[in-house]
Amino acid sequence: MMLSRIARLILARTSSSSCRHASSTVTERREQEPPPYNPDIKDSSVIVRKKGVEVLHDPWWNKGTSFNYVERDALGLRGLLPPCEIPFQKQIERFMTEYEFGIAHVAPKDETVTPENIRKWKALESLQNRNEVLFYKILLDNFEEMAPIVYTPTVGWCCQNFHLIYRQARGLFISEKDRGIMSSLVHNWPAQKIHAIVVTDGSRILGLGDLGVNGLGISIGKLDIYCAGAGFHPSRVMPVVIDVGTNNEQLLNHPLYFGLRRQRLEGDAYYELIDEFMRAVLARYPNVLIQFEDFSTNHAQALLDRYRDHHLVFNDDIQGTATTVLGGIYGALAVKGLSASALASQQFVVCGAGSAGMGVVSFLAKAMSKHGITEEEARHRFWILDVDGLITSGRDGHVPDFVRPFARMDAELEGADLLSVIQHAKPTVLIGASTVGGLFTSDHLGEMTKHCDRPLVMALSNPTSKLECTSEQCAAWTKGRGIYAAGSPQPDCVYDGKEVASSQANNMYIFPGLALGASVGKAKVITDAMLMKASESLVDCITAEELERGSIYPKLGSIREISLEIACSVIEQAVRDGVTKAESRAVEVLAEQGREGLRGFVRSRMFQPNYDPLVYVPPGIGE
Repeated sequence: MMLSRIARLILARTSSSSCRHASSTVTERREQEPPPYNPDIKDSSVIVRKKGVEVLHDPWWNKGTSFNYVERDALGLRGLLPPCEIPFQKQIERFMTEYEFGIAHVAPKDETVTPENIRKWKALESLQNRNEVLFYKILLDNFEEMAPIVYTPTVGWCCQNFHLIYRQARGLFISEKDRGIMSSLVHNWPAQKIHAIVVTDGSRILGLGDLGVNGLGISIGKLDIYCAGAGFHPSRVMPVVIDVGTNNEQLLNHPLYFGLRRQRLEGDAYYELIDEFMRAVLARYPNVLIQFEDFSTNHAQALLDRYRDHHLVFNDDIQGTATTVLGGIYGALAVKGLSASALASQQFVVCGAGSAGMGVVSFLAKAMSKHGITEEEARHRFWILDVDGLITSGRDGHVPDFVRPFARMDAELEGADLLSVIQHAKPTVLIGASTVGGLFTSDHLGEMTKHCDRPLVMALSNPTSKLECTSEQCAAWTKGRGIYAAGSPQPDCVYDGKEVASSQANNMYIFPGLALGASVGKAKVITDAMLMKASESLVDCITAEELERGSIYPKLGSIREISLEIACSVIEQAVRDGVTKAESRAVEVLAEQGREGLRGFVRSRMFQPNYDPLVYVPPGIGE
């Protein structure tokens, strides 16, 4: 009995275990079985018979920043879109925010850019996207009024908020992800000929700092001025941003930022990337002029020195600003009834020792040496201040190589503040390149008038919020005797019943004509002598009436004529310097017909925004 009971218990347990094992085996088998096939599910892929910009300009196929990298490579879109993909839902949220509140509320306003500026910018941008000829005709006819909308100061707001207001692809995006493939990537750009490129890495946009890939806005704005102000054809210019990351934490953490989400690339890897970009664009467009724009101080001068003796390049922040300032100083001397040679006797205090400020200083010293003094003697006429005060030979720590030659030998004055320096140096010219709004005070400008009857005050920092002083402040603090120029537009004002002119020391006076002359004249490089000739030509464009009012720059309304005169002078100097290519037709015209013939030739190469008759030719014929 006992054995029988034990046997039944063992059998029951074995049976239970077997059942569980069988059940587990069935479950595993079921889990391994594939899901049933549904023949009604169709492939969601859609065949597209377009590539590149044709896809981006087709409202049915265009996904904007939502194209993934497989699609970008397959459709030839790489480089035509920002490097970071933005999900579909984020695009919806961005539009709905604008729909509810309007664009002026989507993007926080800089205090110097009003909702009215933004409204006008939006109207112009919309027009440019649908009719470029009409856009440039209107911009050219209203240049003085509209330049501040498409360029500074409004362009600063655009760059700060580019990731929020971006709507249509315009420009070439190069990023660290494109290392090794740039030579093929640039062929995604549709134009077979390009005459001018403006490129930035977004590291120092105006006075606003590191804006990463958003810096493309400055390249676009700059080239709008090239086209309207100097007659470059809109189809033959290319705005570029090289995205190497950003150190701007606010942008890195923003869900709609479409640049690389990494800290900035530095060191040898940075220069290798820029080198690859240069090789790629010059391989496809060997005659192109390249303008470097808003690179940080630690790279701007190094990049200019790296390429300027080999290629047709210039840096507008360093060379363009310097050329514009020199032209303004010549204009101020003319206002005071002095000749250009009086430049050699001026005394300068300069606030700001960055690449732009020191580019101005170095260029002015070279220009002074043309008027009877040595460069060493010229350097002694400059007093340079940075955030730590006056820079002297007694400065502890590193002094950049481009600053060291201008360090004062008076070591006991190391770190002196601005008022002390003005009292000691007795300057005739005060230049602000500090990006510190309100730096100049009544004490500073009042002190200048004690030893200079008509001091020149140049508040060059951009945007308007960074101006060292306003035109009204300068007039009040100098009792109407100061000659004033600012980097952004400032109004004329009245002091003691007399109108006091305010001039805009804006690089747009120089860079369009300089670029036009270098491009049309087929220069190999841009020399310092070509830049100085541009400065001298600028003062020749000021009318007697403007000089009488105290204006040191001509009216921007005549920008085309200003650019034409500068371009001709640049070509003439390039011929004297022996830096033109053998195939330059402009050189032949100059030799055969002189300056007047050259003027007509250059004018004939300037784009005129008018409607021309259109004729249809089937694809492949005449291409």
